[in-house]
Amino acid sequence: MGVYLRGDNWYIDFTFKGQRIRESIGPSRRGAEKVIAKKKAEIAENKFLDVRKDPEPITFHEFAKEYLKWAKTNKKASTYSRDISIMRGLGREFEGKNIQDVTSWLIEKWKSKRSEKFKPGSVNRELALLKHIFSKALEWKKIKENPSHKVKRLKGAARRVRYLMPDEIQVLLSNCDGLLRGLLKSLVTVALHTGARKGELQGLEWSNVNFDLGLISLLDTKNGERRDIAMNETVRATLEGMERKNEFVFPNRNGKRIDNAQVQIAFQEALKRSGIEDFHFHDLRHTFASNLVMQEGVELNDIRELLGHKKMDMTLRYAHLSPKHKGKVVNILDRVMSQNPPQVGNVVNLKP
Repeated sequence: MGVYLRGDNWYIDFTFKGQRIRESIGPSRRGAEKVIAKKKAEIAENKFLDVRKDPEPITFHEFAKEYLKWAKTNKKASTYSRDISIMRGLGREFEGKNIQDVTSWLIEKWKSKRSEKFKPGSVNRELALLKHIFSKALEWKKIKENPSHKVKRLKGAARRVRYLMPDEIQVLLSNCDGLLRGLLKSLVTVALHTGARKGELQGLEWSNVNFDLGLISLLDTKNGERRDIAMNETVRATLEGMERKNEFVFPNRNGKRIDNAQVQIAFQEALKRSGIEDFHFHDLRHTFASNLVMQEGVELNDIRELLGHKKMDMTLRYAHLSPKHKGKVVNILDRVMSQNPPQVGNVVNLKP
């Protein structure tokens, strides 16, 4: 039994007859502690009755619409767009079912079916959304328990690091010419030289490009925190050579933010022209980091800061490419093996 804070409200959390019960109490911790103490006493005295009312039935489809309204307000535009895409498939799977009738068994069957067609990473992203949908349903008191709570992610979703070498980069850039109304080459160039994510560049506005300071300020980041990136000469020349008729650096035909589909179609065409396979736009970010880390004098922590990683473990995926990192590891042996052997003291022969 315990209490915890989520947002501005304190919750109680306890188990009764094998069922986990969580309830929102209010803004007072002391109030939550009093309630949990009372529940504990009632259970000990066999007087506790689970009198929570059954939630009003609501279809998965209807709840999905409510969830997407929340997501539009609380998530980044790019994440919201991805949620909509995933939700279409989930809606078909649970069509006609009330959200209260979706069981862990149904979710496991859905997961198994998806894993036959898609890679673990793709299925896990869909499962993550489904889990969050049910978490919100529990928080909003639309269900009494979360059926996805014990559904585990698929194993084998290894972190993917696919990158291009300098000669391949030049081939790709040459085949970007003329695509996306002439914007693709500039978009790919900036991505390669900054490590910025596709969504960060799609949302980049000219007001956040400071040529005087040589900085690009990314506001639409994955973690929601501003990240400033220094321009190198290639990025500066690329941006200075572009028209600035619109608010966005890489606009659509109407001068608004360009969408994923337009970028994807153009980028796939460039890859096809270049003969490059098994490569995604996000791999430009891996290319940026991988080619940097292979250079002498570049520290992994520098890469972490440039990529905007909160923790080093995300950046360590590139460590195997770093000659300096490898050198540090094997150089340990210089210190260990060059030490003088320990002095042998008096030896006492023990008689049997």
